[in-house]
This record gives sequence, structure tokens and C-alpha cells, in this order.
Amino acid sequence: MTNPQRASRDTEAGHDRPHRDEDLAALLERLLAQVPGRTQKDLASAAGISYPTLNAWMNRTRGTSRIAPEKLRAMVDVFRGWGVRTTPREFFEAAGRPVPGPSADEREARLLMLYRQLPEARQRALLRDAEMMLQVSRIT
Repeated sequence: MTNPQRASRDTEAGHDRPHRDEDLAALLERLLAQVPGRTQKDLASAAGISYPTLNAWMNRTRGTSRIAPEKLRAMVDVFRGWGVRTTPREFFEAAGRPVPGPSADEREARLLMLYRQLPEARQRALLRDAEMMLQVSRIT
């Protein structure tokens, strides 16, 4: 006998999987659909991109392989601000761009998250290690 609740969870889990071979237009359409009432114009304005440029990407009349990384990250930030779960990796892959390593903000946030999980004695030890690493880097 099939459990209907389990089946619905499996379907919902499928929405969290990455969308393989999704170009930027498809990605933007999918993400915009998650924020009813938001339009391409809203996205363009909030991300600092001209509406005709965004519209050309959406209509696939303008290539996406040369989009500045800052514009891709700006769109990620806008969607996250609207409550949509997305990542820079998703945008870079959809635009056909090499995925950069984590930004300085992302590295800093990860370090802070790890630091907060340590007991106080380990936090102090980590700070001492970091101070020594800084001194060594200044020497070389």
C-alpha cells in the first residue's frame, strides 16, 4: 500500500534538486514564478540592470556568456531578498559562465558559522592560530 504523504514529500523534494541544463532565461522564468506580483521590470530595477538587457536575456535574443559576475550576483541577491532560495552557482551555470569560488562574504559567513559552533576554549585557540597566521603572512 502506498502512503500518500510519502508520495507528496517525494514530489516536493524534487523541487529542491538542481535544474540541469537550464539556461538563464528558464532559470529567471522559474524564479520569477515563485514571487507572484514581481516582474522582469522589478528584477531589472532592483538588480541595477537595464530592462531591455534583461528582457533580451529572457527572450534569448542576447547572449549570456559575457554577463558581468556582479550582475549575476546582484540578481541572486534580489531573489534572495524576495525570499527565493537560489545560489550564485545556479546563475553562473545557467549563464554558461565558469562558477567562481565563494566570495569573501560567503567565506567570512562560513568561518563565523564554524566559529560559533566551537566551545569557548576552541574559539580562543582558533583566534590565537589566526593571529599567528597573520604574523607569519606579514613576514613573508
